[in-house]
Amino acid sequence: MASQRDVKNRIASVKNIQKITRAMEMVAAARLRRAEQRIVALRPYADAIRRMTRQVALDAGAEAAAMPLLARHETESTVGLMLVTGDRGLAGAFNSQIVRAGVRAGAEQRAEGRQVRWYASGRRGVSSLQFRGEEVSGEYTGFTDRPAQADARKIAGELIEAFEQGHVDRVEIVYNGFVSPLTQEVRRETLLPIADASILDQEPSVEREVSHRPLVEYEPGPEEILRVLVPSYIEVSVLRALLESTASEHGARMTAMRNASENAGELITDLTLEMNRVRQAEITQEIMEVVAGAEGLA
Repeated sequence: MASQRDVKNRIASVKNIQKITRAMEMVAAARLRRAEQRIVALRPYADAIRRMTRQVALDAGAEAAAMPLLARHETESTVGLMLVTGDRGLAGAFNSQIVRAGVRAGAEQRAEGRQVRWYASGRRGVSSLQFRGEEVSGEYTGFTDRPAQADARKIAGELIEAFEQGHVDRVEIVYNGFVSPLTQEVRRETLLPIADASILDQEPSVEREVSHRPLVEYEPGPEEILRVLVPSYIEVSVLRALLESTASEHGARMTAMRNASENAGELITDLTLEMNRVRQAEITQEIMEVVAGAEGLA
């Protein structure tokens, strides 16, 4: 049985850890509120540019289908997989579930005879892929706590360049979608080509309104506008994934630290009971020694 001093030291250590986890929980909660505000502000813009790109592509007709970023490659031999993770851990299964989903996606592509070109945002994703012996073609780290549009522009630019130069025939992104502070869902979406990203599919509401849509004259032509809109759409899609992932990370970390604090509290209770038992056993032992000594003198 451990001594009373040993149990006291363990209680002190657990209390110090509990203070740290509570502080981390409060920090994550504060960052989560800011991340939620950024998502709420971005979602309407992202939806608007998606609708605008779809509308211009439909009006452009055959000319849109011939654009490099919209058209499918003749053969699909290489797929680019972009994993969005965090730079830090202590967030439960936030990072590991993205890595697992990405590895499964890569295995599916390879089973169909395609090669996989890896891209990763966040140190956890980069290190996990490298640990598995995968070569990471694009590493983006140092901004996952607060991603900026410049970060999304850099990632989108390199993905577009890889697609246009034929290094990849398809680009998919895997990230944690933010549902609530307690819930994050793994999402896998196609970024390129646009023809496979469902952006050109007409929604039922759009189909009903086609006949009522006003006649639009484009200056310059719709194909020229598309050359500007499509890269912007991809950039915004990447930014949205980064922001969704950031909010999910803060929510997951807040939940993980809250659970750790509660577990520390339960452990402190158990250790306190153990310390009381040890103290009682020591007192009983001392009484027995006193009684034995008194009997020896009698």
